[in-house]
Parts: sequence; structure tokens; C-alpha cells
Amino acid sequence: MRDVVIAGGGPVGLFLATELALGGCSVLVLERDEEVTSPYKALPLGLRGLSAGSAGVFHNRGLLEAVFDASGTDANSVGAGPDAIEAPAPRAVSHFAGMGLDAADIDVSAFPFRLPSPAMEGFMTSLEALGKVLAERAIALGVDIVRGATVTAVTQDDQSVAVTAVTQDNQSVAVTAAGQEYQARYLVGCDGGRSTVRGLAGFEFVGTEPLFTGYVARVTFADPQQLPLGFNLTPNGMYLRTPFEGHLGMMDFDGGAFDRSRPLTREHLQEVLRRITESDPTLTDVHLASTFTDRAMQVTTYRRGRVLLAGDAAHIHSPLGGQGLNLGIGDAVNLGWKLAATVHGAAPEELLDTYTSERHPVGAAVLDWSRAQVATMKPGPNGPALRRLVHELLSTTDGTTLAYRKTTGFDRYDLGSAQPLVGSTAPDFRFEDGTRLGDLLRQGRGVVLDFTGDHALERAAKSWQSRIRYATGTARNDLGFNALLIRPDGVVAWADDQALDVRAFRQAATRWFGSPQS
Repeated sequence: MRDVVIAGGGPVGLFLATELALGGCSVLVLERDEEVTSPYKALPLGLRGLSAGSAGVFHNRGLLEAVFDASGTDANSVGAGPDAIEAPAPRAVSHFAGMGLDAADIDVSAFPFRLPSPAMEGFMTSLEALGKVLAERAIALGVDIVRGATVTAVTQDDQSVAVTAVTQDNQSVAVTAAGQEYQARYLVGCDGGRSTVRGLAGFEFVGTEPLFTGYVARVTFADPQQLPLGFNLTPNGMYLRTPFEGHLGMMDFDGGAFDRSRPLTREHLQEVLRRITESDPTLTDVHLASTFTDRAMQVTTYRRGRVLLAGDAAHIHSPLGGQGLNLGIGDAVNLGWKLAATVHGAAPEELLDTYTSERHPVGAAVLDWSRAQVATMKPGPNGPALRRLVHELLSTTDGTTLAYRKTTGFDRYDLGSAQPLVGSTAPDFRFEDGTRLGDLLRQGRGVVLDFTGDHALERAAKSWQSRIRYATGTARNDLGFNALLIRPDGVVAWADDQALDVRAFRQAATRWFGSPQS
């Protein structure tokens, strides 16, 4: 009997596994793919963008430098300098449907709680690089990973969930009468947009049908100079070329009709490319290719009994803006500590249900952001007019600031407080001795930051000492706060900027970490 079985060993499933292991859970990951590496996970097809929010999550777990190294990223391009006192202005903002925006137009005053951190900006990585780092961390924490295991059945009762999987090796497929059965207290489906767990557990999956079939491929062009680099919108669709040799992306507004409907041939790709570009480029070879759509769907709840979903298993949308991976990382860091506390009987009532109440609105907003981008790209007389208007609006200070807020991954949950920092990702407060909040969060526990040295707060925090770490000292910049309670996911649960209110701290600690220890 494991505490948790995770179906799916991609970045979301692996990161969730590390979070649960930090919380003291026994974890088994069942991954369908037998091989660790795949050309679809490596560059260029595996290219993905990590938002500043995701970078901050990895910073809080001590993983950021390893991800930098695996991704070939210069840390100075992402973080503030070690001696910085003030946060630097944002250097980049995501595009909207290929429309570039200028970070200089961001109203920095709209983000009054920014502090310098090693994770100020987003950066590019690959599924292969991220998967390698997370798999190494998971194994180091004692997570068991079984590859070549396909989930075929899920049953649950009030006490546990049973998962049946078929396993295989390079030579054969080994199947018992009903497959190998794994018992666990909880199952989390992180098995992608075509999630088996989602279907077997009976989740309702609702949303909108696609307008286009998307293509991503690595090809050989007869004349590479014929098509310009960048994001190119045409009257018939869109094509994208990146600096990676032969990397091609396309969007064909066929209502999603082609996606996975028949073999993906060189002739078909060339036909679509010529129709979209209204020219005659020639593809001499296709090395890798796959399709996708802008279908935007989401489960109505992220939990059914002892089965939960995270990442693409819970929500799918077009890759425009590159928010899918970041959305899944946000799911995992929100769920991990809550599920671990529930497993150990240390969770307050209804804590696990806050996973849906907090993350479902975030997912819904990303789906709408994706739908809006597609609407501005649709061929015909209305799309271009809408695109011009949207670009004009987003290019204003308010518009660019909104786009930055929507795409950086710093979500604010409604925790019922009027204090604007509560529910938001905590700034990376730094004590005079150099210790950062990110350093204090590495073990996956809650953190109390006490900038007053008030012994009353220290005494109160001791009632949760196995779940909350207490830290006191003078901050380089306390942003006007006396003390804060930070959840394990880096979200501010309580913040005091008036006369220190220990009673309010106790209420917040009880709400998120359960009853005080005797």
C-alpha cells in the first residue's frame, strides 16, 4: 500500500512526486513511455517556456540552478544580482497571439510587492531537460518510478484506490490476468491531455471544440530562406519558424479535422504549408512531426473521492502563450503539501478541497486567454479587425500590464482577506544575514517570517513546529510588514502590517496547518 500513486511521469507528475516525498509520503509513479528520452521531448520539438512564477517555485525547492544547467540558461538573464536591493524592472512580457509587447510599457507600480530574487524572469527549457532534473530529485527522495506501465483500470472505496497497469519491456509485453494491481491511499492522474485516469475515474470534461489543427515538425527545406523566421500570420492561418534548424510550426483553421485522423506525411505537411503561406516552399524531408488542436476543455472538479487530476489531465488548451506546462507546475505545488498533510492525518477539514477551489479558476482563466488569442487569428473579415483592436489595447500601459499579470504565473487566490498580499506568491524576503525565504521553503514546510523578534509570535509558532518553520531577524526590505505566514507552496496565508496580532496568526495557522500540537 503506497500513500500515493501518480499516473504519468512527465514534469508535472515528477514534480508532484517530489512534493509528496518532501511531505513524507511513499510515492509510486507509473509512466506509460518506456524510454526516458524521446526526440519529441528534446529540442526543438520539446522546447517549452517556464514563467517567472514557475522559476520561483523551483527556486523555493532548491532546483533552479539544476534547471538552469540542464537548460543551458544563464542565471543572470533570469535573476537579480546578489547585491540588489530593489527589484529590477521586468525585462520581457509574453506575446499575445504572436503580437509582440514591450516590457517597458509595464506599470511596475501595479506590483508593489516585488523584491529582487534569483527568479525574476521566465526562460526557455525543454521537456527533456526538466524531466531529467525532476527524475533525479524524485529518485533521490525515494520515489519509485515504473516505466512502460499503462493504467488500464481504477477502482476506489472509502479507504484506498486500486490501480491496474500493464507493464512492458523491450522484447515483450507482460500482462497478468488483470494486469499488475497497485494499492494506494490516493491516485493522481498526471497522464496528459488524453488522460486514461480521467476517463476511468468518471471526471466530467467540458469546454469548447477546436477551430484549427496545429502542426509542429522538424523538416528539411529545399530553400530555407524562402520563409522568414518568426510568427507569421496570413489570410489562411499561421506559420512559425524558429532559429532551430528545420523547426516549423503551423496552424490550419480546419476545425481540427485533421488532428490524428490519418498518417502525417511529407506531402500533407507541404500542402498545408503552401496553402497557409500562399507560396511554393518545398519540404525535402520530414524528420519528426506531430499535431495538436486548440480544443479548450477542463474537468468540473479536480477531485473525485481518492482520485485527483493535475496538469493536462485536468485541462487542455492551445499552446499559444506557452502556459500549459506552467499551469501544471502550479497545480502540483498547490496539491502536493495538501495531499501529504491529508495522508498523514494532519490536514484541517476540507483542506484537500481547496485544491479545486484555488486551481480551477486559474485553469479557467488560462483557457479563456487561449481562446481569445485564437479568436484574433481566425481567417476571414472579422479576425483581422479584432486583432488590430486587441493589439491597440494591449499596447497601452494598462494592456501590457494586464498581459504581464496574466502570463507570469504569480496567481492570487481568494483566501477571504482584504490584505492584498494574502493569497499571492510571497516576495523573496531576505534577512540581513543573506538567508532568503526561498532557502527556508526548501523542505516543503510552512514558514513564519517575524521581522519584529516578538517572543509572543515565536511562542505561538511553536504549537505547529513540526509543520511550520519559524524565522526571525531584520529584513533588507520588509515592505512594511511585521510578520507573515507562508504556506509550503509559497503563498502568503497571513500578513501583518499593523500592530502584531498573534490571535489572527493562530487562526490562519489552524486554517492551513490544522490544530496546534499539544
